[in-house]
Amino acid sequence: MGHALCICSRSSIIIDNKRYYFIQKLDEGGFSYVDLVEGAQDGRFYALKRILCHDREGQKEAQTEVEMHRLFNHPNILGLTGHTFMERGGKNEAWLLLPYISKGSLWSVLEKLRDKSSSMSESRILHIFRGVCEGLKAIHDKGYAHRDLKPTNVLLEENDKPVLMDLGSMNKARIEVKGSREAMAVQDWAAQRCTISYRAPELFNVESHCIIDEKTDIWSLGCVLYCMMMLEGPYDLVFQKGDSVALAVQNPVAIPQHCRYSEGLQTLLSSIMVTNPQERPNIDWVLERVKSLQSSDGGAMETNRV
Repeated sequence: MGHALCICSRSSIIIDNKRYYFIQKLDEGGFSYVDLVEGAQDGRFYALKRILCHDREGQKEAQTEVEMHRLFNHPNILGLTGHTFMERGGKNEAWLLLPYISKGSLWSVLEKLRDKSSSMSESRILHIFRGVCEGLKAIHDKGYAHRDLKPTNVLLEENDKPVLMDLGSMNKARIEVKGSREAMAVQDWAAQRCTISYRAPELFNVESHCIIDEKTDIWSLGCVLYCMMMLEGPYDLVFQKGDSVALAVQNPVAIPQHCRYSEGLQTLLSSIMVTNPQERPNIDWVLERVKSLQSSDGGAMETNRV
């Protein structure tokens, strides 16, 4: 890990002995900021994610995010170019240097379509969704779960290749809950780290003795598919109204009666968004169905699950 240095007079930073020039702010969240920077040596643009670490636990979480990036070398998962930890003004920060994808997130693309009263073609939905599934499969195959899959955490490259980002909520796929105290701890963690309108039903009311696994991602995946089809998440409006998302997710997802997409795509969506995680399909099943829909151009699907 290289030494980091802020050279304020020139608005530049050094990570792993390479200089980068600050260009502009891109985004900011509760505990992190994202800046656009340019490499002094290669002239390429990068996204610099600065995570504020308020305590040792915060530093540990940032280190985990770094390790998650390093764990994967997959075209549908955002890579890590470099990183460092440093102290600025008495505060600790983790700096993650990431590839910059100018097209932005899947959500920004969907918003533009909505503003134009347009929609996404079924073939485009399947193309993007397949890439999301490929990235998620890579995560699940290594025994991890993303835990915060949503359109804002999917970047799109120019050829519509999706790239999963924000690995800060990732953890081991299988969590065994033993007792009410552990159940409450998992529930509290989910409330902080898993976006409410994309959060799986089993994370709202965690049972005292249960297994939480990667099926939480499958539910979120269904929400992402719904959002691509309807240009808004299935529970976005519920949340915006101030109604109970926890209650809403206990019922089957409602597909609008005049949905413009094929019966095959609608069946896929209904098959993914099953309230009981034990009845939810795994990522391999979902990926196979997507491939089947692509090859049959939205034809009929089998309904048997793995």
